Amino acid sequence: MSSTASGKNGTWRNWGGNVASRPAREVTPASVEELVAAVRQAAEDGLTVKPVGTGHSFTSIAATDGVLIRPQLLTGIRKIDRDAMTVTVEAGTPLKRLNMALAREGLSLTNMGDIMEQTVSGATSTGTHGTGRDSASIAAQIKGLELVTADGSVLTCSEKENPEVFAAARIGLGALGIVTAITFAVEPVFLLTAREEPMPFDRVLADFDALWAENEHFEFYWFPHTGSTNTKRNNRSAGPEKPVGQVAGWFEDEFLSNGVFQVAQWVGRAVPATVPTIARVSSKALSARTYTDIPYKVYTSPRRVRFVEMEYAVPRAALTETLRELKAMLDRSDLRVSFPVEVRTAPADDITLSTASGRDSAYVAVHMFKGTPYQAYFTAAERIFTAHEGRPHWGKVHTRDAEYFAGVYPRFGEFTALRDRLDPDRRFQNDYLRRVLGA
Repeated sequence: MSSTASGKNGTWRNWGGNVASRPAREVTPASVEELVAAVRQAAEDGLTVKPVGTGHSFTSIAATDGVLIRPQLLTGIRKIDRDAMTVTVEAGTPLKRLNMALAREGLSLTNMGDIMEQTVSGATSTGTHGTGRDSASIAAQIKGLELVTADGSVLTCSEKENPEVFAAARIGLGALGIVTAITFAVEPVFLLTAREEPMPFDRVLADFDALWAENEHFEFYWFPHTGSTNTKRNNRSAGPEKPVGQVAGWFEDEFLSNGVFQVAQWVGRAVPATVPTIARVSSKALSARTYTDIPYKVYTSPRRVRFVEMEYAVPRAALTETLRELKAMLDRSDLRVSFPVEVRTAPADDITLSTASGRDSAYVAVHMFKGTPYQAYFTAAERIFTAHEGRPHWGKVHTRDAEYFAGVYPRFGEFTALRDRLDPDRRFQNDYLRRVLGA
């Protein structure tokens, strides 16, 4: 088990660059036993403990001045059970590595988010999701998990074993313990046909219910200062496999979506008056295309342009009104927004603090290029989202607190009571959890 300084001068920073902390020490356990020892040692030293994956959260959910746990040695597949159709994987395994390993075994997750750089524990603990009419977040695909609690106990949790912990710990915010392994439901690998095409903003909103109902996975990106969107429809296919060509894929996914887009963001940050023009050009840059491939190659895409993000889940029925209000706010303001707004959906699930807990949901994500002032835009957007009883993504910028969450999560008290039982001394506490869950 190694223990080293974290980052430059002992400072840890997240991927978006908007959160930094200075842990007292960093520990990289190579086994569950070493992790248990690290938690117990922290208790003896009077230090808090926080695990961190790849730092893709934009909140300070992983920040600590205590012991920072790096799970990078807790990786790999423990077991594939083809009878139960599950895979058990170490918590520090990157989603990318899991997806590739499953594909080699002829297996796949049912749904996933749009990036796969996160660790499986980091992605699930914060509620990472993709888009789906019937299939929900990554955490909703969990069938079991292993959790190290504040006293060093190792709990195995499922619907049958420690079910009350299982109900909450699938999206546990790092507040209940440290996840060391996750068992996911899997299925035989399948093909998805992706249909990407531009569509006017007003048409998407007018036809949204039909577009949602007719497609297994529907999402779109709206470019502020324009009336344009890019839509994506993913549906299962009998084949044949027709992946994006190597040259076309590089041109659109790397050169345009990352390279040219990066330059456009630099220009927009330096000269805000150019942003509306940039938005109009960007909205027309990508052409319509259709391709068929295995799931992770369709669901996910490279994201190399760094940004800061806020995302709220609103009731799906409130989506079109929410978006019209967001557009009206931007149209009458002096804000200049160069990043598209991303819109996705998820069905209701039964996870205690899932943003889709108990209600069909639609997600609206607003972004700003790294280094660009974002507070005014996010504050105005958040005012709209909260008016619709929005629930913020746990890993993305928001200003909500425990009082607010108690009002929008019917089972909020169930979660905090479990936390009181599992972590009465607040070994896993930090400023973020103090704000969102209360002391």
